[in-house]
Amino acid sequence: MSKIAIIGATGRAGSRLLEEALRRGHSVTAIARKASAAPARNGVTAIDVDVQDTAALQKALSGHEAVFSAAHFSTIAYNKIVTAVRNAGVPRLLVVGGAGSLFVAPGLRVIDTPDFPPEYKAEASAGFAYLNALQDEKDIDWTFLSPSAEFVEGPRTGIFRIGKDDLLVDAAGRSWITFADYAIAYLDELEKPVHSRQRFTVGY
Repeated sequence: MSKIAIIGATGRAGSRLLEEALRRGHSVTAIARKASAAPARNGVTAIDVDVQDTAALQKALSGHEAVFSAAHFSTIAYNKIVTAVRNAGVPRLLVVGGAGSLFVAPGLRVIDTPDFPPEYKAEASAGFAYLNALQDEKDIDWTFLSPSAEFVEGPRTGIFRIGKDDLLVDAAGRSWITFADYAIAYLDELEKPVHSRQRFTVGY
């Protein structure tokens, strides 16, 4: 059992990570602006923190073995979370990434394809910049897990594929993963790390 913190624990990805962590017996600190508004759960400590407040975030993260960050890239600067994690002495940072930085062909990323939705461009661009910054990080053992193009509600099946830097597409031409199965893949990585200081992806 590990003591982990989840930044953005009330969001769609963060809440599934929380559920999967509890399923496996981990102790979870749920961090969000209104984390305490959620019903109390055994094994969960809720802390209300504005992640823009680096000092408060650092205090909330202190004493944990790993941190999952499910914060939106376009709303929180890279150095806010990384500085808090580093100063809190937490050795591992696992970032919920985006699909925009994955490759669909040699030299062509999802974000640069002609039909990439413009409304997602700012978030995808910020996520790409976050991944680039992580690759220069020397002090923290980080991992960045990109979902498939469609990151959606759906069942927890435990059946999926793991990839590296290329977008995964199923036999029907669809690129997708449910939040629940994404959480399984990420908790697997927490418990048995194989992508230290790397990005990887998951899809059907």
